[in-house]
Amino acid sequence: MKSTSITNHEKIFFETGKDSSGKEFMLTEKIVPIKGSNQVMPYTHCRLKNGDTSFYYIEKNVKTQIVLHFTVGYLKGDIAALSRNNVHISTPFVIARNGKIINLWSSAYWSYHLGKDAVGGNTNGSKRTIGIEISNIGFLKRIGDKLVTVYSDNDVYCNINDKQFYTKLDIPYRGEQYFATYTTKQYSSLLLLLRYLTSEYNIPGKFLPTHKRFVTGVQNELVNFKGIVSHANYRSSGKWDIGPAFDWEKIAQKDTLI
Repeated sequence: MKSTSITNHEKIFFETGKDSSGKEFMLTEKIVPIKGSNQVMPYTHCRLKNGDTSFYYIEKNVKTQIVLHFTVGYLKGDIAALSRNNVHISTPFVIARNGKIINLWSSAYWSYHLGKDAVGGNTNGSKRTIGIEISNIGFLKRIGDKLVTVYSDNDVYCNINDKQFYTKLDIPYRGEQYFATYTTKQYSSLLLLLRYLTSEYNIPGKFLPTHKRFVTGVQNELVNFKGIVSHANYRSSGKWDIGPAFDWEKIAQKDTLI
């Protein structure tokens, strides 16, 4: 999908409540206060019309970390993938490119989101962490003057001259150099969501030091860290989220939330 088509793609989801697989959701706009501040967080309460809750576990655990992901997709497909019947791979939050924070289920519960061979174990890690997915297609491949997605050499995302839609890293990250950019609204909403979650669950608003922020962590250090990490900290290969193409300075200052 072309980057210029994403706005309309997301508009259709919010108008119809239908994901790419045809599942229908009830969408309700809500606001929640952020503890210890005068701020509030607007979000979209998103629940399946058929009442299905089989993609997460209604079980509460102490939360010690927040893990940042990107979806490698577009919003309707993102929602479809994170709400598959009896497939317990999901996150409670998705941030659309228009900045809307979508809540699929209570962040007090859990679902698998770190993946097989995650440092410290997928089950234990997924139980004690809260996953946030940012809707973003991820890395791009250059073919001539075009940048295409991981899905097909014919799936053109943008042209090489459309520099507002991608970031080119000086040093490739895990073998990839071109990555789709995030929107200003996504950064703003992510910061608000992080403030909400850290205050709600008493999680320190801390990040790993810059040199450790997107490398796979040593087990004890990573598992015992209380704060905000990236998916790549848990996986040594096959994952690029959420790496150096993300503008960390928009949400972090001196390894803490802005």
